[in-house]
Amino acid sequence: MKINRRNLVLGSAASAALLPFATTARAQAKEVVIGVIYPLSGASAQIGVDAQKAFQTAAELINNKYDLDLPLARDEGLPGLGGAKVRLVFADHQADPQKGRAEAERLITQEKVSAIVGTYQSSVAVTVSQICERYQIPFLSADNSSPSLHRRGLKFYFRAAPHDEMFSQAMFDFFDALKKKGQKIETLALFHEDTIFGTDSSNAQLKLAQERGYKIAADIKYRANSPSLTAEVQQLKAADADVLMPSSYTTDGILLIRTMGELGYKPKNIVAQDAGFSEKALYDAVGDKIPGVISRGSFSIDLAAKRPMVGKINDMYKERSGKDFNDYSSRQFMGLIVMADAINRAKSTDGDKIREALVATDMPGDKTIMPWKQVKFDAEGQNTFADPVLLQYVGGKFVTIFPEQAAVAEAIWPMP
Repeated sequence: MKINRRNLVLGSAASAALLPFATTARAQAKEVVIGVIYPLSGASAQIGVDAQKAFQTAAELINNKYDLDLPLARDEGLPGLGGAKVRLVFADHQADPQKGRAEAERLITQEKVSAIVGTYQSSVAVTVSQICERYQIPFLSADNSSPSLHRRGLKFYFRAAPHDEMFSQAMFDFFDALKKKGQKIETLALFHEDTIFGTDSSNAQLKLAQERGYKIAADIKYRANSPSLTAEVQQLKAADADVLMPSSYTTDGILLIRTMGELGYKPKNIVAQDAGFSEKALYDAVGDKIPGVISRGSFSIDLAAKRPMVGKINDMYKERSGKDFNDYSSRQFMGLIVMADAINRAKSTDGDKIREALVATDMPGDKTIMPWKQVKFDAEGQNTFADPVLLQYVGGKFVTIFPEQAAVAEAIWPMP
């Protein structure tokens, strides 16, 4: 079966997927159309493929009955709209902000979506959210972590997951805790790509280092998707910091680790800003070179021991994708749950009413698959209750090492 990546449509049933969706009938629709915009081709295509599986898993739970303590799982469809089913329309932004802008406009004007969820790259979230604001269509930033995204005065922008200032604060809390136990952590080397993700990450880490009394031995910005990182790795090697803190997507992360090996640079410790360092593709390629690497995250599969629902939903996702949830796919899954829950409470597909319902969201953390206190948005559309975790790659898998209340293992420090 040939799949058109530009416009992949998911329906819970073939008949529902083919129904016409007229603008004038939105409020009485038998289905609710939600746009999902991700890189489905190019260097980040695997992210998009995994995202599709996460959103499809969420749609399956929404559209059918499951005995799970998750919003909408126990009903078929959206009871607030008479059992209307969620239909997803996928669009490919190819990691290009301008392509993202065009695809968002197409989803709104041609596909008649009631909301949009996306986008992996924060640089694409900038343009997509601007289009959504213009058309007054709610946008839920499922997995973008740039702190500046929710500070642009947009009324239709929402983010349930943490941003990089929250993630970075968890890292520095971790450093402080280790220092209290007698570990030597004085110098840090920042290594970040030059898009909004890397720049915002670096700015957050610079600010925290200054506040907490850590010295920045190197602050290296490189061009995203660079063909070579030799010069940059030589600078990192010369700095020889106690902790290397990379903010890099998958292909850049693989190139970084391979270049470090070629130049004989082995950091004492790596604490990464997620992104490529949460991706299976990176560990398949270079995981043997970085045992003990630490990455921040939003999700921990360890939570399944305390909350069995997490394991059951993970199994559903794994059946589709062949993988466990990771930091990205878990946030993508929850992004659709949060948006669908708001549409259900709005009892409408009108953008203003959905926005009002998102503003009123108050979802307990134990009704999610995440280690969050709750989902509740502040005046800027950010959930400030999304507690990050730190994960360490040990024995070919990640284990939670911080904070103490979520940890299942002690951190191995320094890296083996």
